[in-house]
Amino acid sequence: MTAATRTHDIDHLLATGMGPELQWFPEDVPLSKLAATLVSMANSSGGIVLLGIAPRSGQVHGIRDPQEAIDRVFQAALLADPSLVLPVPELRMAGRDGVVWITVPSGLPNVYNVEGRYLWRAGSHNEPIPPRRLRQLLMERGEVQFESRIPPDACLGDLDDNQVEDYLRKLNFPGSESSDEILLRRGCLGRKDGELRPTYGALLLFGRTPQRWLPSASILAARFSGVAFGDRFMKQEIGGSLPEQLRQAEIFIHDHLRRVVRLVGLSHEEVLEYPFEAVRELLVNAVAHRSYNQQGDNIHLNLFADRLEVSSPGGLPGPVTLENLLDARFSRNPVIVQALSDLGFVERLGYGLDRVVTLMRQNGLNKPRFEEVVGNFRVTLYAEPSRVQPEVDLSRYKELDLNVRQEKALNYLATHRRITNREYQELSPDVHPETLRRDLADLASKGVLLKIGDKRATYYILK
Repeated sequence: MTAATRTHDIDHLLATGMGPELQWFPEDVPLSKLAATLVSMANSSGGIVLLGIAPRSGQVHGIRDPQEAIDRVFQAALLADPSLVLPVPELRMAGRDGVVWITVPSGLPNVYNVEGRYLWRAGSHNEPIPPRRLRQLLMERGEVQFESRIPPDACLGDLDDNQVEDYLRKLNFPGSESSDEILLRRGCLGRKDGELRPTYGALLLFGRTPQRWLPSASILAARFSGVAFGDRFMKQEIGGSLPEQLRQAEIFIHDHLRRVVRLVGLSHEEVLEYPFEAVRELLVNAVAHRSYNQQGDNIHLNLFADRLEVSSPGGLPGPVTLENLLDARFSRNPVIVQALSDLGFVERLGYGLDRVVTLMRQNGLNKPRFEEVVGNFRVTLYAEPSRVQPEVDLSRYKELDLNVRQEKALNYLATHRRITNREYQELSPDVHPETLRRDLADLASKGVLLKIGDKRATYYILK
């Protein structure tokens, strides 16, 4: 976004006037007043707060010390109970003057108070929440956040320093605060017996071995050769911290999605059978919003010949239903969602499912199916019917006295339809390349495989 665009954004907001989702203050607004507005918006539909604006005239006075102003925002957020975890405020230019832009996300799961007062937005003012509405809000948002709990035997040494440092670089917080102080502000640490301890959320985001505390907090990815669960499949359990899981899952997607020729614009192009960004959004959504309190099952990524399924433990949270899930905003794990947003995995204010629908439509594919199945939330993407290939019957090759490596190659071909020398070497990394080359040549001489191409462009298909 250019400086001119940002100026236009601020001018447009000032022209609309203050309202339920917009408030502005001068730089020296009292912390209690700023905290009350942040809490009111968090208890309502979210909104934007601008610092550096004259309250009555709406004239831009600017910010003298941006770092101090941003620091005051976080001090105000800490006055809320529970503490508000917000996106990092931005310094945006309005002409030659800087304005601090604060975003209060919609869909936060807690009911917040400041100095014991539960407030919400009534027009451009902060007002006490009426008792009946407060009871309703407490019921909707009253679930205790599992990510904020502190495991009994966890300590700061259980966090990976490299992952924490990478996160802090992304945040680029002003001032000279320690990493512990920043993680405390971001809801990743808590105090127990007078000591700072990591929460479950911190262990999931930055832990050396999160599965020590949460064994099922991983992704089980599998590619099946047919349209149902069967004996022939490629499986990988993806563990580690949540950012590490997402990176490994992206590699699995690239390695196991078939390539098809599809009309893109006015020309035919070779693309993945499902839009990569759509599958990535489903995985990010599953990792960010699953119920980590519900152990005993993993996130499942299953690829079949005719569809792709992503299933995550826990039903839809809070007020979200199958009918409103493309529009509703409610997060079961706000600290995890915000941290993944800070790291660039997820757009905090849009949780991605509507984008998945759009991407599938743009690629000429059917609308995804959303469903709750026995306490799990599952999304299914469907392949083009013309692209669904029948399961390959490998039983006819049993009489050829093939070695174990060659059987691996045929199982790989049953799913991927083609194999290169490099891919065969990845299946048997401890075997000499010349031995593997002879394996493929033997399969070709027996009439099992057909060699296509030459030199580095060579690959094999089932004959």
